[in-house]
Amino acid sequence: MDTRNLALSYAHVNNNDFLAFLEEFIKIPSISTSPENASDMLTCAHFLSNKMQEIGIENINIFPTAKHPIVYGDHLHAGENRPTILVYGHYDVQPVDPIDLWTNDPFTPVIKDDNLYARGASDMKGQVVACLAAIESVKNSGQLPVNLKFLFEGEEEIGSPSLNSFLLEHKELLNSTVALNADTGMISADLPTMVYGLRGLSYFEVRVFGPDHDLHSGVFGGVVHNPAQVLCDLISKMHDENGRVTLPHFYDDVLELTSSERSELARLNLDDEYYKGQTGTSQLWGEDGYTAVERIGARPTLEVNGFLSGFTGVGAKTIIPAKAMAKI
Repeated sequence: MDTRNLALSYAHVNNNDFLAFLEEFIKIPSISTSPENASDMLTCAHFLSNKMQEIGIENINIFPTAKHPIVYGDHLHAGENRPTILVYGHYDVQPVDPIDLWTNDPFTPVIKDDNLYARGASDMKGQVVACLAAIESVKNSGQLPVNLKFLFEGEEEIGSPSLNSFLLEHKELLNSTVALNADTGMISADLPTMVYGLRGLSYFEVRVFGPDHDLHSGVFGGVVHNPAQVLCDLISKMHDENGRVTLPHFYDDVLELTSSERSELARLNLDDEYYKGQTGTSQLWGEDGYTAVERIGARPTLEVNGFLSGFTGVGAKTIIPAKAMAKI
């Protein structure tokens, strides 16, 4: 039996162990944006490094950063003339809000209809486990044909603020032939997918301030401009009638799709009906001149992630809010 089939056989035999590893990994509430979960981030980094050591990855180091640690390790036994793959991943997850929409505890994995549900299962603790399980399976079935380096960070969900300086400071350590980022998905269980480009992230808050305190709208309405309305007007003008972002220089560095790329994307069968089914909406929206899969795969967007102003409790409170904030 060749190495590939031996590795597949090993993976099937050890499937329950790999699943248990994923479940324990998921149980750690590694929410990178939450100060309350800072200790969980460190716990998660150590948990990951211990597992890497178990499967024979060497030179493991947990590097501190200004926020959350980066885990490094390598396996360099294929020889200097063989390629070196840098495997990237992240162990942090998004917040769980709104918690009332969960049908189970976010950090208690539940299996339903052959799917595992929990925060981080598909973004991206599942992919990290899949990579490590695959490497363990190959290592136990023959010689790895390539050298491997691993970089697992804990800040991807907040824009990776520490990653750039880390890469610059450790260029020699991370020197590799190619980087593999498994933080993607497949179109379906029976259609393998290779993603060669991902959108990045620039995250900011816009704050508008008006009166120095909340005002009674019945007394001051019509004479003091409402910060919530000002912010809504500002946001609404960030797109034109064709769905294009109006911010100056927003598209300056955006690469246009080639005809071959558009052809490749078109044959994926990710049409409007697919995205309607995925989102539960009756109508799609976006930049004119591009299909839905082209917008997702190759066009930048500007999205409002959160908006806060005024009274949001149950019932009514007649105020002009003193301030408004949007996360974009």
